[in-house]
Amino acid sequence: MNGLFTPHERKILWVLTAVNFVNTLDFMMVMPLGPDFARSLGIPIQNLGLVGGSYTLAAFVAGVLGSFFLDRLPRKQVLIFSLIGLSLGTWLATRATGLTSLVAARVLAGFFGGPVASVTMAMVSDLINPERRGRAIGRVMTSFAIASILGVPAGLELARLGNWSTPFWVVGSLGWIVALAARLWLPPDLAPATTSKPRASGYEWLWSPLVLASFACTSLSLLSSFLVAPNVSGFLQFNVGWPREKLGLLYLAGGGLALFSTRLGGVWNDRFGSFAPISGATLLLVGLVSTVMLPASTPAGMHFWVVPWFAFLMFANNLRWISVSTLASKVPQSHQRVRYMSSLSAIQHLSSASGAILSTKILGPSDGGALVGLSSVAIAFTCLAVLMLPLVFWIDQKLLSQAPLNLGAEAELAAEIQAQVIE
Repeated sequence: MNGLFTPHERKILWVLTAVNFVNTLDFMMVMPLGPDFARSLGIPIQNLGLVGGSYTLAAFVAGVLGSFFLDRLPRKQVLIFSLIGLSLGTWLATRATGLTSLVAARVLAGFFGGPVASVTMAMVSDLINPERRGRAIGRVMTSFAIASILGVPAGLELARLGNWSTPFWVVGSLGWIVALAARLWLPPDLAPATTSKPRASGYEWLWSPLVLASFACTSLSLLSSFLVAPNVSGFLQFNVGWPREKLGLLYLAGGGLALFSTRLGGVWNDRFGSFAPISGATLLLVGLVSTVMLPASTPAGMHFWVVPWFAFLMFANNLRWISVSTLASKVPQSHQRVRYMSSLSAIQHLSSASGAILSTKILGPSDGGALVGLSSVAIAFTCLAVLMLPLVFWIDQKLLSQAPLNLGAEAELAAEIQAQVIE
């Protein structure tokens, strides 16, 4: 198909993109809104990582539990049920009165948000053959860029016009709308539990070197990212002096470049494999983080180049994550996919939570309110990000050597699903 998708594939991919948009925005908006609800609820600025970490820790628990039974349930029903639970948790956050109640609401949202992510990626992997999967994952992950360009700036403006809880009301309501769209437009049992493919008999395959390397690679990617990501908004406001009312401009610029990296990453992964884009994105991230956070004081004149710095930070992070996700999607065989994705989701969220919580232990406030300890964060980020690269190279080469064996089975499964969709 030369990278093109059929009308049936496009419809399903657009619905899954909408699902991923809600799930991404629900998590993503918390970080830039952090200083807002920190002021309103009396939360210390250095503890904002706990709010993001609680969500990802709950999603980790959901991933572990889901690995035991999700492969026996219709994916469409799991997706809709999880979206509804995510929306309820997001609404409950508006009733928070302090750190404890806000964390409790985010735990509920994370418990349902984890399955949304894993089932969405499993559906994409089932529908699209490996040689076109990079583009398909890139298309679904345009939701990240759309959330950055439209969702986060809109959320920041809603919080400014109303209060910090207004964006949570809106995103929770949007989740119900997307759940209805999934109910109407996703075909039943896109990858049914009754498929003719053999079901994995146990978990022995999860201990294979390839799977363990994939888990380690994903873990290092997210652990490094979440050392930095939850604290960028606070760093820019309190260390650099960037105005709160101009945060939306940063996400507009960053989202534009992230949208570009989404399409670019999909094409590069399909044509050249994942090692090259992951390596390039990692080196760019290390340069951006080290230049700004490694020095003892904020570089002079940074206020004037905050926008391009932030935009390229989002570009590189998005390119790396799309490439890591594409690489990971090629590891399991078709009959192992849901268990693998659930286990991978658990590792993703545990790593994200660990990075966010670790950052709260490293960072602290100065007398003026600025964050201190950023150089330690930059060093830890660099070590973890670079340590991932040898694993990526080995996985990429291993998958290339196995491609002729797996391609026929993947094509057969995709054809079977296409027949169900058309019917």
